[in-house]
Amino acid sequence: MYTAPSPVSAPLRPHRPHAGGGPYLDPSRGGRARRAEGALPPPSNGRLDLSGPQGARLRTAIAAVHRVCPEFNPVQVLRRGGRSVLLVGTTGRTTAVAKCLLDHSPAWADRFHHEIAAYRAFVRHRPPVRVPRLIAADPDNCTLVMERVPGRVTTPQRHPTEPPPRTDLRSALAAIHRVNAWRPPPGLFDAPLDYAARLARYHELGLLTDRDIGDLQKLLHGIAQAQGRQTQGQFCHGEAVLSNMLFTPSGAALIDWDHAGWYLPGYDLATLWVVVGADAALARRQISQLAQSAGCAARDAFLVNLMLVLTREIRMYETAVQRTMRDPAPAAPGEPGAGAGERQRLLLRRLHDDCALARRAVRAAVGTR
Repeated sequence: MYTAPSPVSAPLRPHRPHAGGGPYLDPSRGGRARRAEGALPPPSNGRLDLSGPQGARLRTAIAAVHRVCPEFNPVQVLRRGGRSVLLVGTTGRTTAVAKCLLDHSPAWADRFHHEIAAYRAFVRHRPPVRVPRLIAADPDNCTLVMERVPGRVTTPQRHPTEPPPRTDLRSALAAIHRVNAWRPPPGLFDAPLDYAARLARYHELGLLTDRDIGDLQKLLHGIAQAQGRQTQGQFCHGEAVLSNMLFTPSGAALIDWDHAGWYLPGYDLATLWVVVGADAALARRQISQLAQSAGCAARDAFLVNLMLVLTREIRMYETAVQRTMRDPAPAAPGEPGAGAGERQRLLLRRLHDDCALARRAVRAAVGTR
């Protein structure tokens, strides 16, 4: 128990004008953009209903919060899914959010512990962006209480149906840039992603071809040579989707730090590129330009990250579609299966198209080595 004391592109080649603008992740390449609706519905807001089986789970969650933060007064359910619940309430004069894990399986518990560790680290080592202040945490019961950061949510969906406003995109990119440039003290954060193991896993599942593996390994080898050592070279939020950002006139605040750590450069940019969607051609072009601005090694790292993020998203939503086909009952709000049907199939088609685009970019980058 713990209580806080206080508040893309390959090297330049001769220009060949054509409609697509090049094989390196130009969103305009490949004809008309396909509109794919996001698969996640808005979070369910509502009063505290403590009756019935769902009420019993809420009572258990509230009891867990009170063990670590007795002064927390729950007011509203901000979001409730199959694995966690978010409660809005007050602690004295402070508006707070309590996050309680309902699924205590090892994988989800580890993620929750990682998030608690991140907020603990932020007590002494503040990142260069606005983050919620830790109020209390109990790793044993997977309970976390934070201040509620004021701000506007552009979209509650992981894959929004519309491109983000330009002002929000600028704020998001500025916040990501500051996070990626931050250098927390050594040992404070680890590397959440084992690239070699993740590639091997996706290959075994048939999500990556033999040629994909060969190309990505060549890029990883080149990145290691450029860095001079095998290391994860950039601190990243790890889940830089718009639904994890709160926008204010002074900039974007970032929440949900359960994937924070050291990655190959460009992981946050790759995540944002994927979730803004093919309709956000200007946003994708800007993200790609930022990713390649630091040179060939940074460009290659962005492409490796992009392939991994896209493959993960495809696997996640293919699993959700298969689950929906087995059980047509609606999933809990906030889960990938929620709102399944034609929207998910359109999203999957778009993700496969994006993966084909990224695959071509990877092969083009390998061909220049």
